[in-house]
Parts: sequence; C-alpha cells; structure tokens
Amino acid sequence: MSDDTEKGRAGEFFEDFLKEQGTCEETTERAIKRVIAFQLAQAMREQRISKMEMARRLETSRSQLDRLLDPDNDSVTLATLSRAAKAVGRTIKLELQ
Repeated sequence: MSDDTEKGRAGEFFEDFLKEQGTCEETTERAIKRVIAFQLAQAMREQRISKMEMARRLETSRSQLDRLLDPDNDSVTLATLSRAAKAVGRTIKLELQ
C-alpha cells in the first residue's frame, strides 16, 4: 500500500462526479437551501427569536415557518427567503456565475 496521496482539490473531483451522475445542479440547489435554512435558524438562536415570534414577523403560521426552516423542503420561494432574512436583520445575496 502506498502512502502517496494525489494532490489537488477534492471538491473539483466531487463536482466532476456529480456532473457524471447528472445530479450536480440538483445537489447544489439542495445544498444552498440547507445552508440558508441553517443560517436562518442560527440567526434566530443568536437573537433569541422563537418560532412563534418569527412567524409573527413573517405574518405567517408556525407550520409555514417550519417548512421554510426544513432543509429538505425545496419549494420555498426567493421572496419568502428574502422576507425571512429581513426579519432577522439580514439580506440574501445572489449572483450568476
């Protein structure tokens, strides 16, 4: 067995693998949604905002908020994410690459 390791960036290899599998775009979208849901929940914790209070700020129900914070729910709109970010004093930054 060799102790040699291949030099380079593992991320590039993983992205190539996802492209070969035909799942790169879907995987990236799901990862972005998960990160945003995590960041929203973290901001709520840091600011001690309860789910009930956050739902009130968004003028929605707690069950709708639960869907927003669910990292597996990808049916959330950009407008909803933007309102949620604003409710915790943040903004959403998007860019085309």
